[in-house]
Amino acid sequence: MFRKVKDDIYSVGVIDWHRKLFDELIPLPDGTSYNSYFIKGEEKNAIIDTVEPDFVQDFLDNLDDLGVEKIDYIISNHAEQDHSGSIPYLLEKYPEAEVLTSKKAKPMLLDLMELDADKIRVVEDGETVDLGGRTLEFIDTPWVHWPETMSTYLQEENILFPCDFFGSHLATSDLFVENHSEVYKAAKRYYAEIMMPFRMIIKKNLAKLEDYEIEMIAPSHGPIYDNPEMILEAYQEWVSDEVKPEVVVPYVSMHGSTDDLIKYFISQLIDEGIKVKPFNLADVDLGDLAISLVDASTVIFGSPTVLTGPHPSAVYAAYLANVLKPKTRYASIIGSYGWAGRMTDKLLELMPNLKVDLYDPVVAKGHGSEEDYQEIDRLVEEVKADLDNLE
Repeated sequence: MFRKVKDDIYSVGVIDWHRKLFDELIPLPDGTSYNSYFIKGEEKNAIIDTVEPDFVQDFLDNLDDLGVEKIDYIISNHAEQDHSGSIPYLLEKYPEAEVLTSKKAKPMLLDLMELDADKIRVVEDGETVDLGGRTLEFIDTPWVHWPETMSTYLQEENILFPCDFFGSHLATSDLFVENHSEVYKAAKRYYAEIMMPFRMIIKKNLAKLEDYEIEMIAPSHGPIYDNPEMILEAYQEWVSDEVKPEVVVPYVSMHGSTDDLIKYFISQLIDEGIKVKPFNLADVDLGDLAISLVDASTVIFGSPTVLTGPHPSAVYAAYLANVLKPKTRYASIIGSYGWAGRMTDKLLELMPNLKVDLYDPVVAKGHGSEEDYQEIDRLVEEVKADLDNLE
């Protein structure tokens, strides 16, 4: 199946309706797509990115159905296999093609795809290739989300092909964005899970793109933005230093003690008019948790003590927050223990990347005492004071 984007520009990728996990790590509740774009010039033709190799036959069939007889350039914006994995098959079908990619991507493609080095040409930031009436410009946009990534800009049509940048894991029959709220959530999940650790570099990449007139953004996952302001404005908000007065509470409980403390904490926050987002780690979509960390000012972890340390689910949540590096400003821990342990110390050791002001944790022995609940009241007061003073 191929679909027309504009005259002589076609989407020739595939939709993966049934994939539920990416990299054996990232939940995909709405499937995904592997977008590839064919551009026909007056003299030469180009393919921008390819597809997951499991779908290579569908991909090649799309090109046959379109009647593609010649490809001069295969643009590899990103070396990860869901975009580069079908390059070897494409070169078998179109042996005259030349792979164009960034300096850092070339050795990755050689390692991952075992390509012939002579078939790969490195292109520099700002370099162009002429297809005849159409000009492709290459823009270095590193760390979205690997170090070698670049974007391709079609000058005459003002179309940006950014690969993973601005993408969304969303299987949909819509070629262009139709349901804005659905795509916004999918794109925010994608940013949260994949892009957020590189927020400061992405901010620089966004500034770089301000020099370009962009009328359309065609990512390599999800639908095409024919109204690019939507996603550009969203990214500007997500990468900014601004936070929202929200409290995220990832927690887990074993015998009810931590659960009682967390429920009381949540109810007190609500009474104070504070927005709170609890996540029971025993049954949580980690993507939803990641989304909540994009904007929230505060995260409070809840955990019982297992042997002498935190519950494994709390460990994973803390590790996730640490690697995602959200712009959260405040944090603390609420929990319980039976006889002894270093639950709070060990949990904090897992989060060196969180540059936060730390409230004194509240840790009860067994079921919380009156003094423990008074300590939660103290924590709520401190949270409220800081949220009232957010800039």
